[in-house]
Amino acid sequence: MTERDTERDDERIQATVQDRRALSRRMLIGGAVAATAGVTSLSLAASAPEAVGADTPPRTAPAGGETKRIKMYAEKLADGQLGYGFEKGKASVPGPLIELNEGDTLHIEFENLTDVDASLHVHGMDYEISSDGTRMNRSHVEPGGTRTYTWRTHAPGRRKDGTWRAGTAGYWHYHDHVVGTDHGTGGIRKGLYGPVIVRRKGDILPDPGKTFTIVFNDMTINNKAAHEAPNFEATVGDRVEIVMITHGEYYHTFHMHGHRWADNRTGMLTGPDDPTQVLDNKICGPADSFGFQIIAGEGVGAGAWMYHCHVQSHSDMGMAGLFLVKKADGSIPEYDDPHHA
Repeated sequence: MTERDTERDDERIQATVQDRRALSRRMLIGGAVAATAGVTSLSLAASAPEAVGADTPPRTAPAGGETKRIKMYAEKLADGQLGYGFEKGKASVPGPLIELNEGDTLHIEFENLTDVDASLHVHGMDYEISSDGTRMNRSHVEPGGTRTYTWRTHAPGRRKDGTWRAGTAGYWHYHDHVVGTDHGTGGIRKGLYGPVIVRRKGDILPDPGKTFTIVFNDMTINNKAAHEAPNFEATVGDRVEIVMITHGEYYHTFHMHGHRWADNRTGMLTGPDDPTQVLDNKICGPADSFGFQIIAGEGVGAGAWMYHCHVQSHSDMGMAGLFLVKKADGSIPEYDDPHHA
């Protein structure tokens, strides 16, 4: 599509929305702020220099094998929720992104700054029982206490008996397992959860700062109240990565307007003959997680593209937000604020 074709498309779009309300100030400003939600991260996946130019191949993940050490905290937030953070006083919901490469080992010095027992339990990783993060094996942390959790990853390979062992690469998550009940029900409801990505050597990386975490937690998105779901911003052509996690009591369906992905480990097809199903709507239940990459506005252009739970009653009750895709000049075609319709 030429630049002039794009301009004609924009003119047609604008012509059909002349009778709509002006772009709401809350969405214009609030959307830009919300675009940072879920971006806080610790990347332990060093990569080649950032690609420059449209014809430059995307950045890819290197081989793993590193041993890393970080600090992590659980603490109360001002609104009564609980969050994880890499620094004291900077906890968030969701917690910060942890990114690794297959073969890496991560030691997490975890400090509990809350007034109740808390823990750190991870999905998809290798760990010994002492790093399980449950009360049953006394791997939780009392108020004011500290404990080191060790997570390991591995590449795929053949076992001695000839069968194949899958690698650790994928989109995973961590959460509390002791607040409220021995299954962490209270901690998860209050926000003690976060994303983990494990890369395989050669995996394509998203553009810097364009990994967004979306968590359907009961009837909230990222623990935001109904009709206050976070929005995320990108510019047409950005390589964006979505980490999608579900918690709580309900099954949901994650749907994104105008964009689609492959239903596999990376969310990307490996070539023209890859038979993987391509979809834009995926059912997800409690503790499910998946991820994918998309090129913002590819084939559809800039706009306020909705993402939401496609269980009709859930979306009607506020489980919907916006993927705001900007033009190169930073503008977004006019749209109505669905939160204040």
